[in-house]
Amino acid sequence: MTTTRVAAATKTSPGKPPRAGRKRKRSRSLGTYLFILPAALFVVATTVYPLLYNVNLGFYDAPIQKFLRGTVEWVGLSQYQEALGDPKTWVSLGTSLVYTLATIALMLTVGTAFAILFTKTFPGNKLLRSLLFLPYILPSVVAANVWRWMLDGTSGLVNYLLTTVRIIPEPVFWLGSPTFALPAVILATAWTMVPFAMLLIIAGLQNIPRATYEAAELDGAGRWSTFWRITVPLLRPVLSVVALLGFIYTFKTFDTIFIMTRGGPGDATTVLPILAYNEAFVNFDLGSGATVNTLLLVIPMVLAIIYFRSTRKEG
Repeated sequence: MTTTRVAAATKTSPGKPPRAGRKRKRSRSLGTYLFILPAALFVVATTVYPLLYNVNLGFYDAPIQKFLRGTVEWVGLSQYQEALGDPKTWVSLGTSLVYTLATIALMLTVGTAFAILFTKTFPGNKLLRSLLFLPYILPSVVAANVWRWMLDGTSGLVNYLLTTVRIIPEPVFWLGSPTFALPAVILATAWTMVPFAMLLIIAGLQNIPRATYEAAELDGAGRWSTFWRITVPLLRPVLSVVALLGFIYTFKTFDTIFIMTRGGPGDATTVLPILAYNEAFVNFDLGSGATVNTLLLVIPMVLAIIYFRSTRKEG
């Protein structure tokens, strides 16, 4: 009789796990959700809520006086239409794209050259690689102030060296010049990003089979041909990731430019983050600043979606 009850209790439908097994699985799933709950709450509180609040604020006419009194007015998409019809938005977008693409080009070129150099064996390799990594770990405030001092028009190191070897006849105010201010902030940003690119590309180079280079050498391929026909194609996934991450980081850069030029002279270095800051905290129009911030998100998000869709297809 007892044996019959036990058999009935443990009897299950064909194709279904035992009831006790389902309970253990649900218990494990609940434990997993509880384990990730603090991290999910942190992301919601620090990222999702501020992002949604910023997008929502862009739909309101919210100068600082109305915002503090709590009398902001719903205006729908009119602020987005106004921002897209404002020439300074497009000027800032163009400056942002030039700044970002030039920085990435410089970062990839110099980073690849250093990566190839440091895959070779020579005395002092590890020490030199460690020293080159310093700009990446420096706080961006420190790095920007270092470049601000080096490019100073009266006591900067760059002017001292160039006038000493007589490349330029007199000191140049690099950061005060509409011609040189943007290249200066591009150089400073690339200086901090090159070590990051170098490390990832070194990892990519070390994953290329040595036999591939030996076969190319036996076929009589030169160094330049080997680089373009073997190294670059096999590094393409790594270079794509470095370029995407570099774009996302550089396109939203604010602190380096603000410390070095504050967006000037004129609007020579007024990228979109600087424009959003000026709208929100100089003109005290929080709604307009939120609108520019939302537009700032669009291009990196579109690029990220295109990249992940392309990698999914390749996979």
